[in-house]
Amino acid sequence: MEQKLTQRHRQILDLVQEKGYVAIERLAQHFDVTPQTIRRDINHLSAEGLLRRYHGGAGPNTSARNTNYSVRRSLCSEEKTRMARQVALHIPNHASLFLDIGTSTEEVARAIVTKTGIRVITNNINVASILSANADFEIFIAGGTIRNHDLGITGDATVSFINQFKVDVGVISVAGIDPDGTLIDFDYNEVQVTRAIIANSRKVFLVADHTKFGRSAMARIGHISEISDLFTDAPPPDEFTEMIGESGVRLHIADTLLPLEEA
Repeated sequence: MEQKLTQRHRQILDLVQEKGYVAIERLAQHFDVTPQTIRRDINHLSAEGLLRRYHGGAGPNTSARNTNYSVRRSLCSEEKTRMARQVALHIPNHASLFLDIGTSTEEVARAIVTKTGIRVITNNINVASILSANADFEIFIAGGTIRNHDLGITGDATVSFINQFKVDVGVISVAGIDPDGTLIDFDYNEVQVTRAIIANSRKVFLVADHTKFGRSAMARIGHISEISDLFTDAPPPDEFTEMIGESGVRLHIADTLLPLEEA
């Protein structure tokens, strides 16, 4: 297999790993070759199991399991801070919130901790710990099974607890976004909780950095049209931007690092 990979193949894999999803047209322009040449490259790399082919582009072939939590905490850390502060601008004082499992959601918790009168329901022990620094907050933590590696809580009891509330804003994260708008994750039990959060939120804020576009996972959460607002750190690929617009989702791109006091 290794001997069949050309230098361009390796560079395509590097770009897919970096960007999360890359369109054929962009790759053709980048390498100054025809789209047909790139399609052949993608077909070859897909056949070798090195990436996932989509209509109009390619994404990483990472559907089996998520990255280790300690690694995820360090990945795109500055981007997550920017997105979180953008989210905080859209959460008023005295709002009621769901905050789910995820390192991006934990950054949102840090960004809103100086607000007033926030009521939060969460299945993330890390989020509860961060927000407990503000004595003015009311924090409800779901019961269920604790995941030792990231202190997330999932299971039937978690879903049942979430279903007892109706909040102003549900803040969620995902493992990946397919080009057709499908939202996906790795853990079936976590997905059930996310579904409950979406169903019981008046608005749903999705926080997803640029690497999530085209990233693969096995468990289906739903469709991006169920989301009110998408917060990301860079303009999505054109194919995704068009799909997001057609779905009626408001797109927020956090392109500058706002001072914390402005958030």
